[in-house]
Amino acid sequence: MSASSTPATGQAEGAARGGTLLVAALVFIALVVAAIGSLGAPLITSVAEEYDVSLSTAQWTLTITLLTGAVATPLLPPLGSAHRRRKVVLATLAVVALGSVATVVPAPFAVILAGCAAQGVGLGLTALMMATARQHLGDRAVSTIAMLSVASTVGVGYPIASLPAQVGGVRVAYLLGVVVAVAALITAVVAVPRDTGAAPAKEPVDRLGASLLSAGLVAVLLVTSQSSRWSSDPLPVVLILLAGAVALAAWVLVERKAARPLVDLTALRHPAVAGANVVMFVSGIAMYLLFTLVTRFVQTPSQAGYGYGLTDVEAGLVLVPFSVLGFVAGHVTPKMREKVSPFGLLTANGFVIALACVLFAGVRGLGVVWPIVVMGVLGFGVGGFSLGSAVSGLILAAHTAAGSFAATDSGYSTAAWTAGVLALVTIVPAAGMNASRRRRHQS
Repeated sequence: MSASSTPATGQAEGAARGGTLLVAALVFIALVVAAIGSLGAPLITSVAEEYDVSLSTAQWTLTITLLTGAVATPLLPPLGSAHRRRKVVLATLAVVALGSVATVVPAPFAVILAGCAAQGVGLGLTALMMATARQHLGDRAVSTIAMLSVASTVGVGYPIASLPAQVGGVRVAYLLGVVVAVAALITAVVAVPRDTGAAPAKEPVDRLGASLLSAGLVAVLLVTSQSSRWSSDPLPVVLILLAGAVALAAWVLVERKAARPLVDLTALRHPAVAGANVVMFVSGIAMYLLFTLVTRFVQTPSQAGYGYGLTDVEAGLVLVPFSVLGFVAGHVTPKMREKVSPFGLLTANGFVIALACVLFAGVRGLGVVWPIVVMGVLGFGVGGFSLGSAVSGLILAAHTAAGSFAATDSGYSTAAWTAGVLALVTIVPAAGMNASRRRRHQS
């Protein structure tokens, strides 16, 4: 045996190959999660026509995915601790696969909504992929986590879903979700390392906190999205909203006393931490508000007095700059952090989102190139929350006449300016926190 092929060398090469396989698997799973999360964005108009529902109702195929993702994101990490991470990853991907199947079977609209909700659970997997990288990849963990951060924000589903939708209909497009979900599940079975270590004797899981958070978020989002109910059935709306507020308030109390809370709320006592979270939350609403506006606007037939009547494929291509520039921003931001403080980045993020909102509100009638530019600009501020999707649907629904399929053009202006104001609101506190940080460093 030569010196270059010692057992130690062979073991090192084997470990390197195993590490490379794990990196590829983690990134692939993150891309699949991103694809499924973005699958419904260019299909809203097609879903409305296929199931004979309003655009605001069809938009729930996107909103409910983001909503369940928002709920799953804080829940999965504590559930997927080191001794059961593989089990949680496989179970989550199985739920995503079953949800994907529900979106393609011939069934009422409620079934596709349930399927989209199940798909959204997968959006909480990114944190577990990062934890797996930290546990098993050693020196390669940092670079892998950076790749996972970028992969999880790339909307690869936008253009890919559009062509099959135009050729074979909505169910064919959603069939893509079945294929990639099953592929991700098989990949996880093969590549994700087995759980190590015995479970602690007592490992409390904050089930009560998880239930209260889920109930509160669902109640608030449900009321936010159903603007038509505000005037026709005000009492149930108020009761649901109050119930959601009570659930969230109770969640705060439970989290403060829980041995292992889902969210460490004590950290929010620090003004900088609380301020940063508020800024990110508001800017996230603004981002997804504008995102869904552009998606619906470009597909609206020109007979409505505005819009471009783009096909699913063309609308998917309009969204490509969002993915591309989001990917670029994911690479640029870590380098910018070496020269700019986090609060400086938040301030810049607010300006970027506000610029995209102003462009869409002011010049969208000058041709289809402007929505493309807007999506590119918005891509630099990639992120957001389900509330943004719901709010955009609410505003457009309020500007849709009874019996009309499309909202008025002024509804898009109102929604875009609303998003712009929200983005500008984030600039002031972010800039203030950045200035305060500089003063502390100088003193």
